[in-house]
Amino acid sequence: MRVFWSRGYSATSTEDLLAAMEIGRQSLYNAFGDKRKLYLEALDRYHQHSISGHIERRTRGASALAGIKVLLLGTIADNAGDRENGCMGVNSVGEFGATDAEVNAIRAAGAKRLKQPLLARIHEAQRNGEIDPQMNAEDVALFIGSTMQSIQLGARGGMTPTALRRMAKFAVERLTVRS
Repeated sequence: MRVFWSRGYSATSTEDLLAAMEIGRQSLYNAFGDKRKLYLEALDRYHQHSISGHIERRTRGASALAGIKVLLLGTIADNAGDRENGCMGVNSVGEFGATDAEVNAIRAAGAKRLKQPLLARIHEAQRNGEIDPQMNAEDVALFIGSTMQSIQLGARGGMTPTALRRMAKFAVERLTVRS
């Protein structure tokens, strides 16, 4: 997974995978079939892990909006190597766009899994007066998702952790009800 995450599908050779997994070519084919099937499995595993983290992080914080802030800040990896890799899901968009049905299905499943818990937190923030109840919650969820992707893309592009945190905080400030 880490090799695909850092290099992408096209730039990863079978030899790269064999070296990283410390297995022989036949073992790779016996276990996974081929490079593509291994990539899809790695992407799905990455999504399962990252979406679980997103869902858990959104519940942290003293309030619903604070939980959303924790969610956004949590997309910024502490480890420089992971931060520079960005998000494997976002990277797959850059590499495949919308042209690969199997890759799209993995990304769509992840988005679907995150959507309802995120909407629940948004609705809670609206009920608590933290986010304007006149805002469409689905639009707010799209904004948060786009901000998460932007943070990951910025990280992959070399933005500093400080700049990435500023992006997250700016997004939360835009959602905050103003008196």
